[in-house]
Amino acid sequence: MRIAVAGASGKMGRLLIEAITQAPDLELTVALDQASCSQIGHDAGAAIGIDTGVKITHDLAQLANADCLIDFTRPEGTLEHLAACITHQTKMVIGTTGFDEAGKAAITRAANTISIVFAPNMSVGVNATLKLLEVAAQILNSGYDVEVFEAHHRHKVDAPSGTALKMGEVIAQAWQKPLDEIADWARHGHTGEREDGRIGFSVVRGGDIVGDHTVYFCGTGERIEITHRSSSRATYAQGGLRATRFLKNHASGLFDMQDVLGL
Repeated sequence: MRIAVAGASGKMGRLLIEAITQAPDLELTVALDQASCSQIGHDAGAAIGIDTGVKITHDLAQLANADCLIDFTRPEGTLEHLAACITHQTKMVIGTTGFDEAGKAAITRAANTISIVFAPNMSVGVNATLKLLEVAAQILNSGYDVEVFEAHHRHKVDAPSGTALKMGEVIAQAWQKPLDEIADWARHGHTGEREDGRIGFSVVRGGDIVGDHTVYFCGTGERIEITHRSSSRATYAQGGLRATRFLKNHASGLFDMQDVLGL
């Protein structure tokens, strides 16, 4: 498969480029970044000591030369790329987080034309954790208070993380309730006693934390904790490649990593 990478000069972009060059069944053909990026016109692998023969560009028309775009950028950029992918019939793997409802709706509509894997976290381990949370929430559906904690590096711009939100959604779905109706996004001042059936969220932003997530099921006399910690973004890159391969035989449709992993 011919692969395009968005945000090619960023941390995730570099990891994706390195992973693609090591994959015998994938070929890097397009490397995208913002027009203001200082690396425009440079080889996409220069920063990691690899000669890819592909120069970083802002020209979205180059997507005609790719079978699939992998995008871990920001919502506004991803939606611009989405429109170009529809034009050029290029599949998409979207790991970007922080979309509003309109952005999510645009992705859903696009999936009528092209195939898309849209997931807040491409890590195989995180998606296994989501499955564990589904089972735990079904069992611990009363008598337990649920808290979702997440911590990320100081440069992350959205909160709670897309993964934390997905964890909350999985639990809420197991309880057959909309997350927005039972979520406590923040606490300050005199909040009163906790209500039953609520899901609380806590956020840390600091340093270079790659990504930590813990869900607490707090009952009387016991506490169950389900935790996933990322020590490297490489796991997201490998998950992104796995999602790309999954799309090879899908012309259209919206999928997530649970689909990719057969969960």
